[in-house]
Amino acid sequence: MLELSMLGFLYEEPLHGYELKARIRGLSGHLRPVSDGALYPAIARLVKAGLVEQRTEPGSGAAPRRILSLTEAGRAELRARLGHPKDVDITDGQRFFTLLAFLRHLPDRAEQVAVLRRRQDFLDTPASFFYRDGEPVSAEDAPDLFRQGMLRVARATSEAERAWLAEAIATLTD
Repeated sequence: MLELSMLGFLYEEPLHGYELKARIRGLSGHLRPVSDGALYPAIARLVKAGLVEQRTEPGSGAAPRRILSLTEAGRAELRARLGHPKDVDITDGQRFFTLLAFLRHLPDRAEQVAVLRRRQDFLDTPASFFYRDGEPVSAEDAPDLFRQGMLRVARATSEAERAWLAEAIATLTD
């Protein structure tokens, strides 16, 4: 998701590494913090692949800054990743939210809807954090207050997300 976030933010405007890191941190929050040890090698990979360009500008202090911008190949790569996300990008909530953050950059509404429908299908599949005899355990059947809480919060979140997905799909298909 790091590379998708990088491509997405650079699609919007050129940034230097520190600004890019701050935006990614804002998007992923404390759940998946990004370290310099992950960010700068990822930048190098994207530059080597021809997806990102770097140029040096004078810094506001003494040190020059490297400004990163997306190439046309980088723009195409972002659209391809948005249009054909991996299954884990649909099933993992944080990864899906990262995808949503940039889905507007996918120009084809039908492709946007297809991504949203994949998430909708995933949410409609019965699931739980806990299983008994191969069946998902509901909040009402959980053995303690804490697991009941987990399951109730997850259910409420899923219901809210399902409602939003239905609205978004209706808006995009009108």
